Amino acid sequence: MKKNFGKFLMICAMGMMFPLCTMAQEYQLVWCDEFNTDGRLDDASWNYEKGFTRNHELQWYQPDNAYCFGGHLIIEARQEKRPNPMYEEGSKDWRKSREFIECTSSSVTTRGKHEFQYGRFEVRARIPVAKGAWPAIWTLGNNLPWPSCGEIDIMEFYRIKGVRHILANAAWGTERRFSAKWDTQTVPFAKYLEMNPDWATEFHVWRMDWDEEAIRLYLDDELLNETLLSETINGSPDHQNPFKQPHYILLNLAVGGDNGGPVEADAYPMRYEIDYVRIYQKK
Repeated sequence: MKKNFGKFLMICAMGMMFPLCTMAQEYQLVWCDEFNTDGRLDDASWNYEKGFTRNHELQWYQPDNAYCFGGHLIIEARQEKRPNPMYEEGSKDWRKSREFIECTSSSVTTRGKHEFQYGRFEVRARIPVAKGAWPAIWTLGNNLPWPSCGEIDIMEFYRIKGVRHILANAAWGTERRFSAKWDTQTVPFAKYLEMNPDWATEFHVWRMDWDEEAIRLYLDDELLNETLLSETINGSPDHQNPFKQPHYILLNLAVGGDNGGPVEADAYPMRYEIDYVRIYQKK
């Protein structure tokens, strides 16, 4: 698909009347990563989260589990056991109370390198759907602590009461510190398998259209969720709208934890494959 991207833009520029050209006429590409160079990610664009980070997840994040190969970014969760360098006997901090690391994965972000306010965000990816997998495409603002910074989950996949779901969410601050107001839409994964039994083996396009009025989240051009920005005002003390500021992008594969749940014994290695990330803004 990436090989045809330049041709697609050329056809649109020539004025040929294809429906898809409407997007090219309204938006312009402002940043992308096609992951066409094998090896490590471009350090000018991406950062790596490290260690145990959030949600009591099982994985230890490290750069080694993210690499480019064959035109894709591969984020791989692997089962590997080694001592936790943060371990403190008797600690009540879950990050320090684990004596061992049981699995590793990667989380990459564009924080401080590429941040965007409004536009069309597109990510083409193939996600792991094994029990315990929790892949995500999301954004955060960086001016305030979570959730007052604002969170947009363009894609999440995990089990809810044992049933696989795809989620499209937005979250912002409330009157209580670290307590979020959520606008969440959940779609049973079975819906997609009924339409296409091979859905999980194929790549799909997750898209966000974000402007001054709303956030709209799509999967393969199907609208999953719409959040009106008139309703996304933080509680005290700031009363800001976290979706009227630049956000950065996160791509990660979490395992287990609060939402990932139990992990299948034969789930490893899990592979999350991203074909491209493209950001468009209106001309």
